[in-house]
Amino acid sequence: MNLFVSLKYLVALDDHRHFGRAALACSVTQPALSNAIRALEVSFGTSIVKRGRNFAGFTVEGERILASGRKILREYELLQQDLNSGKDAPTGNLLIGAVPTAMPLAARFVAMLQDRHPGITPTLRSMSSIELESGLESLSLDMGLGYTERMDNSNSAVRVIPQYIEHYFLLRKAAPAKSQRLRVGKPLRWRDAAALPLCLLSAEMHNRSIIDRAFAEAGVSPKPVIETNSISTLALSVRAGRVCSVMPGALVDDVQGYDDIEALPLVEPRVETAISFLVHDTNRPSRTLEAALVFAEDPAWRNEVASHAGALDGGA
Repeated sequence: MNLFVSLKYLVALDDHRHFGRAALACSVTQPALSNAIRALEVSFGTSIVKRGRNFAGFTVEGERILASGRKILREYELLQQDLNSGKDAPTGNLLIGAVPTAMPLAARFVAMLQDRHPGITPTLRSMSSIELESGLESLSLDMGLGYTERMDNSNSAVRVIPQYIEHYFLLRKAAPAKSQRLRVGKPLRWRDAAALPLCLLSAEMHNRSIIDRAFAEAGVSPKPVIETNSISTLALSVRAGRVCSVMPGALVDDVQGYDDIEALPLVEPRVETAISFLVHDTNRPSRTLEAALVFAEDPAWRNEVASHAGALDGGA
């Protein structure tokens, strides 16, 4: 039995919560993955997985083995990166999670980081705030880009690196503009936006809770006509139908090329939400994470954030 391979399969099973999807992620057959985990059970002399017709989670002992397995694999990755990296040439994998509204900036970050350090292989995943925080806690993520406010009352040992402030806009259909660019219109009150047919993110998304608080502060409680957990659906539904949507500026910046949409800064209340890089405060970051943290403070990246965080007229 190859311990590292078996632990990798075990971690994949936890990540995907499904034998077939875990096997696919590891590029092996499902029987091969199942047999490797059974070999782990024999080696440790205890059941690891609760078995039924479908994956049903881990036993108490399995959870302990899984937690230790993640630490072992992390130490293995750290050692590999130390051995393979030159002094100023970090080499290895870097796993970054980002909340959906921050994905446009996260995509720019990993592209610019990889361009500066070709030896780094970033993987970027769109994740809910809960998934992101759980990933940082379990060390299955290297860093995340998410909501700073969620860390304010958290007991997690998380380092916060502020990045930008979200401003909010109402997007609505408009006649195509001669400039062939998205237009920024006059400010609109949240109360007035509530009277429109809205497409909003679904209730489990943290961004939706921010929007709901703003409406509540304005003394209204609108019922959206469309709900979704897909960021692309917000703008596309505006273009295709009669609905409007509420989006943060970074997403509005991402649809600047749409000449048939108008963005109206939302006011009364003025909502500003801080977005930060989040890193589990371990004593020993990997070489790739060290490079990413340095780049997160780099003037070139800060200029990129300033250009694309999407304050538009809402930041005036």
